[in-house]
Amino acid sequence: MKTVDARGLSCPQPVLMTKNALASNEKQYEVLVDNSTAKENVTRFATNSGYKVSVEEKGDDFVLTLSK
Repeated sequence: MKTVDARGLSCPQPVLMTKNALASNEKQYEVLVDNSTAKENVTRFATNSGYKVSVEEKGDDFVLTLSK
C-alpha cells in the first residue's frame, strides 16, 4: 500500500499528490489529510478515477483508504 502524506497542505496540492501516486497502479493507497476540504476533494477525485474510498478520522487527521 502506497501512502501519500498531504497533511498541512491546502488544495489543490493533496489532489495532485494523489493523482501522481495513482500513476503507480497499486491496488490500494492511503492518503493522509488534515482538513475537510482536502478530504472532500481527494475523495471526489478518487471516486471519479474509479476507486472506492473509505474515510477514518484519527484525531485531527483524516485517513482515506483508496482501493480498486
